[in-house]
Amino acid sequence: MARYAIFCLRERPELLLRAAEWFHEKWGIPRAAYEASMRDSLTGRGAVPQWYVTLAYGAIIAGAGVIENDFHERKDLAPNACAVYVEENWRGRGVARALLSRICADMQEKGVKTLYLATDHTAFYEKLGWEFLCLAWEEGHARQTRMYMRKL
Repeated sequence: MARYAIFCLRERPELLLRAAEWFHEKWGIPRAAYEASMRDSLTGRGAVPQWYVTLAYGAIIAGAGVIENDFHERKDLAPNACAVYVEENWRGRGVARALLSRICADMQEKGVKTLYLATDHTAFYEKLGWEFLCLAWEEGHARQTRMYMRKL
């Protein structure tokens, strides 16, 4: 079975530009926005923002971040796990579970009591112990997204 390793960007700052490009390709958010948030994460001033990448054979196969708000109107529901993505050929192997477990452990260590997540992938997160909290309007859209929470 192939091995992979999960890194917080603070542990591997040399991956910043590669990670910013990878997240941009997956989500369509401008690369510069990812890069700015990632640079902010390297300062060590707080729990948020944080960015994580999962590497296998030198390639990024998964990633996620923790930011204050993931483009929804409920600013009180913070911080948010965001941009969770696993390359298709790595899905179903526990990569997302391991990545989210690492994020939750890190956030708990940094004093975060509850982590939130905006998603439409309901069954997956519920299986991992996230609880549905409410619907929230997406910023700039006339639709709602499901908000989940995870007590740490």
